[in-house]
Amino acid sequence: MRVMLSGCSGGGKSTLLSELAERGRSVVADAALRVLPEEQRSEGRALPWVDAMAFGRRALAMSVVDHEGAHGLTFFDRGVVDAGVVITARGGSLPVEVAHYRYDQVFLAPPWPEIYEVNEDRRHRFGKAVRDYERIQSAYTNAGYEPIELPRDNVAARAELVLTRVTG
Repeated sequence: MRVMLSGCSGGGKSTLLSELAERGRSVVADAALRVLPEEQRSEGRALPWVDAMAFGRRALAMSVVDHEGAHGLTFFDRGVVDAGVVITARGGSLPVEVAHYRYDQVFLAPPWPEIYEVNEDRRHRFGKAVRDYERIQSAYTNAGYEPIELPRDNVAARAELVLTRVTG
């Protein structure tokens, strides 16, 4: 079973993924957060603030590899649909991978101003995070998913909700 944790940047997805990993669950980190240091080390251009389309394509390729490599119950921090949002927001076509690489359950972390922080990798303000969330929510719905919005609650409560929904 492939379980997607998506939503607003700065909404607590990575923290939730870390909590699930601490509980012994199989997790896959956000492809975008893995692309950033690679591109920065090599002085590449596939960075959201340099060439967002190239960044989206790199994240998409990495998300496909992640999806194909998952076995059993696996939790993903963003994925194929999210990379598709980056690409389409820059005028690109919806990648065919969005229809092919599916997730069994999708949870969305909503905008949460109390925990949102601008940092070296997240250089945009909260308002952009809200707009991105709306695009992500629409993309998952348009792709045929019925996302479950995570409550603005502590990480342990969020983890319990996710695990209860996916394991019964």
